Amino acid sequence: MTDVTTLPRLSRTDAAKPAVGVIHLGLGAFYRAHGAIYIAEAMAKSGGDWGIVGVSLKSPTQAERLKPQGCAYTALELAPTGRIAHHVEIVQDVLVAPHDPAAVLTAMADEAVKIVTLTVTEKGYCHEPSTGRLNQNHPDIQQDLADIANPASALGFLVRALDIRRAAGLRPFTVLTCDNLPDNGRVVRGVVLELAGLIDPELRDWIASECRFPATMVDRIVPATKPEDIDALGADIGKYDASPVMMEPFRQWVVEDDFVDGVRPDLGAVGVQLVANVTPFEDMKLRCLNGTHSSLAYLGYLGGLTTISDTVADPDYAAFVKGLWRDEIIPGLTPPEGVDLHAYADALLARYQNPAIRHLTWQIAMDGSQKLPQRILTQVGEGLDAGRPMAGLILAVAAWMRYVGGVDDAGAPIDVRDPMAQRLKALSDAGAAPQDKVQNLLGLNDIFPVSLSGNAVFVAAVTEAYTGLAAHGARVMVARAIS
Repeated sequence: MTDVTTLPRLSRTDAAKPAVGVIHLGLGAFYRAHGAIYIAEAMAKSGGDWGIVGVSLKSPTQAERLKPQGCAYTALELAPTGRIAHHVEIVQDVLVAPHDPAAVLTAMADEAVKIVTLTVTEKGYCHEPSTGRLNQNHPDIQQDLADIANPASALGFLVRALDIRRAAGLRPFTVLTCDNLPDNGRVVRGVVLELAGLIDPELRDWIASECRFPATMVDRIVPATKPEDIDALGADIGKYDASPVMMEPFRQWVVEDDFVDGVRPDLGAVGVQLVANVTPFEDMKLRCLNGTHSSLAYLGYLGGLTTISDTVADPDYAAFVKGLWRDEIIPGLTPPEGVDLHAYADALLARYQNPAIRHLTWQIAMDGSQKLPQRILTQVGEGLDAGRPMAGLILAVAAWMRYVGGVDDAGAPIDVRDPMAQRLKALSDAGAAPQDKVQNLLGLNDIFPVSLSGNAVFVAAVTEAYTGLAAHGARVMVARAIS
């Protein structure tokens, strides 16, 4: 096979870079396969200066890969019928926050910047997932409070940059989160205001009055890019791209149309749904897609299944996820206007079955302590209160508990990636019997609300499910769940 690093390096083709109008915090694969492409298309269609400067909040890797190719990259669309390569040039520069926080703040404070977008994952908001409140003991927040001129967290950069703009008499930017949090605009507004209030109450009041935090719903499956993907792309296009992104053909972006001074790209012209209330779309996606993705990830990984497409290729797992939608998830949802939830679920299954998308169960299983409350626990609690059967989602919760114990059904160690990984493993190990392990984990109030951890029906059901997983394995328990 050809060494793709010997091929000509991918480079920009545009004669003049567009002016920068967007700063993006957390420049990972998802945003480059989703929001950045929408913005590029909106600018191409309707004009405006909406070039993007990306910010890496932790690692220099993305900058090291993109800057030598002028920040151009390939977005490779993976359809069951073939691959389509899209050349993307909307990113103008990549800054590395730990190397030069002042440069990031200068970029964010520029009056030309109208929007700051974020994909920092659930854990990047330094909040308590069960309450949505700021975790003031988070190490990054502690550093922000000690020296806000050199922030560590995304929230710290937002607060400090807004303070600089306020002091200069400039209008604030719109803060547009693109992460999977329920009511994400409200959550981000809340933690930003909490942090600002700890620094300067007048700043908090100004942000509350003048800044905007529209809620969003984002949807596109973007599997991690592997070395073999880079090799195959090089063979396809005859150039070496160090940082391409892989993506499914489907995409959706629903945005609350609430921007500072009404200034934004012409997103509606390129298929973004601009609405007054994102919540029905958000609930639909978080529960139907993200909730089942996590359920399949934990149960699939424990059972030795590598990808989501592998998992739903198993008839038992496919029947299991259909049952989740039919019996446990859809009955608790209010559909967005014009949406048939059963048809939406059928379309999701077809997306999961796409063999060209190698979405790793291990990748989806990351950061479960941050994802579980909004993806699964809230709807379990609501379902139990309404008297609905919730055994399938409870089995998924038990599978997460088994997963964080660090050993799969074959006895192999699991590389658990989670901000609470050590704590979760210690709690699991401290329990001798399944019921002890379950009780220890249920004691984590920042994950499990008291309404669940104190619910005797839930505790009994999750203990029974965990005991079954420990005795028989995930595949057997999934088969029993559908029998």
